[in-house]
Amino acid sequence: MNEWNTRNQKVIDEFRATGGKVSWFGSLLLLHTKGAKSGQERINPVVYMQDGERWLVVASKGGAPTNPDWFYNIQANPLVTVEVGAETLKAQAHVLEEPERTQVYEKIATAMPSFAEYRSKTNRVIPVVALTRAK
Repeated sequence: MNEWNTRNQKVIDEFRATGGKVSWFGSLLLLHTKGAKSGQERINPVVYMQDGERWLVVASKGGAPTNPDWFYNIQANPLVTVEVGAETLKAQAHVLEEPERTQVYEKIATAMPSFAEYRSKTNRVIPVVALTRAK
């Protein structure tokens, strides 16, 4: 297991042990995706912002020049599983289009300034994804 996977596993373990509260994160959910190439389940801890009945997540990858792998997974397979708090549910992932993407990103960056920093580190447009409970 590489360093990144080891770190994520520690976050996942703490999340599950505490009913969704991770000491050094704000609002965090666990996003289960199906690998776009492998078809294998992947689980990623992702910071989110609640927006009514949807959860908004940002594919920032810390301002890296490429999107995180989970973003490509949801593009290929938008039906995902989400662990939020103590609840596990099926959700539909939807990549926000302009102008909503920019409006939502600004709102998130205001609430969580690290996202403004990530944006300044990259030339790519950082995607925002809405997760809504699957019906």
